[in-house]
Amino acid sequence: MAMLEEHRERVLSCSSCFPSGHNAPVVDLPKRTDILLVGQAPGATEVTTRLPFTGPAGKRLMTWFERAGLSREEVYLSALCRCFPGKARGGGDKVPSRAMIRTCRPHLTRELEMLQPKVVVPVGGLAIKELLGVERLSEAVGETFRRDGVVYVPLPHPSGASTWLNAPDNKDRLVRALVALGGRAAVLRLDKEREL
Repeated sequence: MAMLEEHRERVLSCSSCFPSGHNAPVVDLPKRTDILLVGQAPGATEVTTRLPFTGPAGKRLMTWFERAGLSREEVYLSALCRCFPGKARGGGDKVPSRAMIRTCRPHLTRELEMLQPKVVVPVGGLAIKELLGVERLSEAVGETFRRDGVVYVPLPHPSGASTWLNAPDNKDRLVRALVALGGRAAVLRLDKEREL
């Protein structure tokens, strides 16, 4: 846990993307878990809380966790980028630039090294593309992938601005994804009980 605490302090003090100081990096509280979630970037709410998924998208994500039989404490919440990239013209949040993703990649790499998760949950199209190389949500959500001994369970972004879940087929894909995630979490819990 000490390493995770040091990592958290390092991320909170990072100014690589915003050297002028207009940054507020976001990072989860230290926790030991086998499940790592990777989102896109924090939103405006997270700039204040400095914790991931504490805004409206986070509330929706937590309802998905409940449906999967998970708690927030069982998942380390991470992201491709740690600073809010700003608002886009016409509303919504900006997509992080390639430069921001490259600059923040060491934070995610460090979390993968420290946690060595058995399950990774890429959330949203950008995270799915970055981690799995899959371009279309409909080809990823509802499926599980195995890479280097890690199970990946992709989810759509829980943003209320997303219309992807309006399609019945996509709602079914989300249900399959949550069942798969809940099943993986149940197996991990059993494994831990056997270790005790």
